[in-house]
Amino acid sequence: MIDAHCHIDLYKNPYVVAIENEKKGISTIAVTNLPSHYELGYSHLKDFKYIRLALGLHPLYANIHTPTEMKRFIDLAKQTSYIGEIGLDFSREGIATKTKQIQSFRHVLAHISDRPRFITLHSRRAEPTVLEMLEEFSVKGAVFHWYSGSLSFLKEIVAAGHYFSVNPAMLQSSNGCKIIAKIPRNRVLTETDGPFVKIENKIVTSQDISLVQKYLSSLWSCSYEDVERQIKENFNQTLLPIKQCSNGG
Repeated sequence: MIDAHCHIDLYKNPYVVAIENEKKGISTIAVTNLPSHYELGYSHLKDFKYIRLALGLHPLYANIHTPTEMKRFIDLAKQTSYIGEIGLDFSREGIATKTKQIQSFRHVLAHISDRPRFITLHSRRAEPTVLEMLEEFSVKGAVFHWYSGSLSFLKEIVAAGHYFSVNPAMLQSSNGCKIIAKIPRNRVLTETDGPFVKIENKIVTSQDISLVQKYLSSLWSCSYEDVERQIKENFNQTLLPIKQCSNGG
């Protein structure tokens, strides 16, 4: 299974969660919200085979995007090909810091557009601006995590060559299901966004990705194994430019 967006560091027992995913061979992108959080987690996860720590600058933390954090991001971006959670949030929760968010996101994109990266994005109520800025910096093949924008704009994101990661919470709403149905099979990844998602009042773990895969199996009228193969193929496609770059190809 593949968990393309999980906040391992925010679980009650992060190392226990990491060990469990490693044991089960669940490929996991462990996102962070600030460069200082990435620094704290790196030594604990750097030797894991299936877990990759991602360098983040979360839009809802814009008020603490200090010069120190911004410099940390620049320095740390040189050593990793995994970026997230980054992006913009123009919802009621984030709109007050819109200007600062855009400034921070521009700063981030300027320092990660030098080579291919795996990028997982926050885009709530800000999808057009996020896409516009990705195009401005020629960033390709990014992943829109937990997309909640319009179905019509989803088509523009697809046309631009980006991906979407879907989680169990999206299965609980009619809008979430409509969104999932519109994503082309070759652009879907799975995620949990744990520990922020609960199913039947229980915090999700990466093993709950199976719920999404069962849903996709029904939606696509194919076997569970076919879904697993498709998601793995999609994930490998997002990583291919990184591998080609590191091999000098």
